[in-house]
Amino acid sequence: MRLVQLSRHSITFPSPEGALREPNGLLALGGDLSPARLLMAYQRGIFPWFSPGDPILWWSPDPRAVLWPDAFHVSRSMKRFHKSSPFRITLNHAFGQVIEGCAADRDEGTWITESIVLAYHRLHELGHAHSVEVWQGSELVGGMYGVAQGALFCGESMFSRAENASKSALMVFSQAFAGQGGKLMDCQVLNNHTASLGAIEIPRREYLEHLAELRTQPLPGHFWVPRTLFLPTV
Repeated sequence: MRLVQLSRHSITFPSPEGALREPNGLLALGGDLSPARLLMAYQRGIFPWFSPGDPILWWSPDPRAVLWPDAFHVSRSMKRFHKSSPFRITLNHAFGQVIEGCAADRDEGTWITESIVLAYHRLHELGHAHSVEVWQGSELVGGMYGVAQGALFCGESMFSRAENASKSALMVFSQAFAGQGGKLMDCQVLNNHTASLGAIEIPRREYLEHLAELRTQPLPGHFWVPRTLFLPTV
């Protein structure tokens, strides 16, 4: 196994099975963040993740963290909160504000460089990247964004400025996603937050098999139209 240097003149990637074991999943470096290359990466189960000042690094970890929408775990306290939730939750209303919110988060945002922000803005404009917004009144208090691959949604990052905001975003989105044929959400690498919500680890090979099958199963075209997913109780 060796780290592959990508060419700016080709958007091809090496097989994810050739990724390093340490650091887990590091596959390649270089290239660019053009829409064509990013889409090629997601189609092959690869994503960019790098720190400011570093070259672009491409990853495909093994195991892979995923969340099956019907296995989403809602705690008793979250159920009580949601019954009287103060949040309004929307889809694709404020992509720019969401990715900027994720970038400003100390824990999540160290890797969301200006080049990443611009690249995912382009994917959003092309209809591939999407955002979920959590509003309290007129204030954006949380959200998440990611990239659609048919009936699989590749989550990239989330942020929260109010208690339960990011949990609410993921819960409401997963219900809407599953209701229109969505089958699986990619969480990339397991952490305590996603594990508490029902995410699990599966072998990379299994994830790639799911990806190959699900990315050819598009959701209804109207699903990604900007709309309200949840209104607070009055």
